[in-house]
Amino acid sequence: MLPKKASTNQLSLFFSFADTLNQKHPLYVLAQQINWSIFEQAFEPLYSSTNGRPAKPIRLMVGLLMLKHIRNLSDESVVEQWSENIYYQYFCGATSFVPGYPCEASELVHFRKRIGEKGIELILQESIRVNGQDSQDEQVSVDTTVQEKNITFPTDAKLHQKIIKRCQAIAKQEQVVLRQSYEQTLKQLKRAQRFRNHPKNKKRARKADKKIKTIAGRLVRELERKLPVGSVYQKDLQLYKQVLAQERHSKGKIYSLHEVDVCCISKGKEHQPYEFGNKVSIVLTDSGVIVGAMGFRNEYDGHTLRPALEQVKRLVGKLPKQAKVDRGYRGEKNVEGTEILLPSPPDKTQSYYQKRKLSRLHRKRAGIEAVIGHLKTDYRLKRNFYKGIVGDNINIMLAAAAFNFKRLMNHYKVSFCLFLQRLFYSLQRLLWVKNKFKYTF
Repeated sequence: MLPKKASTNQLSLFFSFADTLNQKHPLYVLAQQINWSIFEQAFEPLYSSTNGRPAKPIRLMVGLLMLKHIRNLSDESVVEQWSENIYYQYFCGATSFVPGYPCEASELVHFRKRIGEKGIELILQESIRVNGQDSQDEQVSVDTTVQEKNITFPTDAKLHQKIIKRCQAIAKQEQVVLRQSYEQTLKQLKRAQRFRNHPKNKKRARKADKKIKTIAGRLVRELERKLPVGSVYQKDLQLYKQVLAQERHSKGKIYSLHEVDVCCISKGKEHQPYEFGNKVSIVLTDSGVIVGAMGFRNEYDGHTLRPALEQVKRLVGKLPKQAKVDRGYRGEKNVEGTEILLPSPPDKTQSYYQKRKLSRLHRKRAGIEAVIGHLKTDYRLKRNFYKGIVGDNINIMLAAAAFNFKRLMNHYKVSFCLFLQRLFYSLQRLLWVKNKFKYTF
């Protein structure tokens, strides 16, 4: 049900945020720059007008999502800190201090599911708009990275042990009597799997791995026989059978039981040959604004370029004239009028000026690598805790939106510091002139 609009006619008699907060604070300034009404107009149709409990204010929920990624917090932490930070409360639309939690942390999960990818893309579009002309550059840099999923490093032994635990849990839930519990056997086999890299233990560990896989297959087949045909666990059992059947070079391998869409991606890093998650495409203007952020599975980089530029056109309203990419994008030279600049050996027909110009452009493209590093360390792109493919895309766009909002906050902070510095120098100059004339006369 739609939330009731709070009345702003009667404010607190002694205290209000607008009169007491520092109006130069970056969060205060950012709250004034964002057009909150577009979120209310876009998300109101997603609520019922008559049924259900009144929902939390839309600005509150959108503000909490922004703060979560701007400050690199979890759902639980951002809700807890909101009750302690008056600037957080003002940013989310409160007019006076509220001594309590704004909502349960799980309500943020439901809100993300409610607005979906289109709603998160609207937040990203607003983060681009508040940065003004810096988002209208004619040249952009495009690159891809990997967003890792919140899963353990996958091995067959781990997956088989999880299948056994889940089968035992299903049997307990459905009160199915298993032919054998394998508790003592599994304890011995787990001990045999330890220290597998030692030359004396390799053979014993491999033998234990095969035995655990055999036990997992027995439990899956036994549950399949004893559970009814229309059981809700049939899909889970089919998943377990697929995991047990896959081999080293199988296509479409499953690396996690709770995140079946995870991909194994190799980016050529020496310290980390394989990463498990999904591919991310980032589009950055030369001024430093992210105007495109999309998630893919494990496509070739060149195949991600056209959808990424289509998103830029959707968010900014136009396509850039030039897009600078690395050699991983071979094959594309022009996408709907956008020239694709690939680094290549200089042509003999080019002048010295043209060679230097292209060299500078490609050196500037390397700046996107640092931006990707900040997205991972500061804005929660390093490890994705959201569920499924939709969760992958939501986390990417929220991280990019948080980067753009923080850029505006830092830009205002630097501008204010420069203003104070100039004021200080002006006063210093006036004092120097005054003292000079004092001693002259």
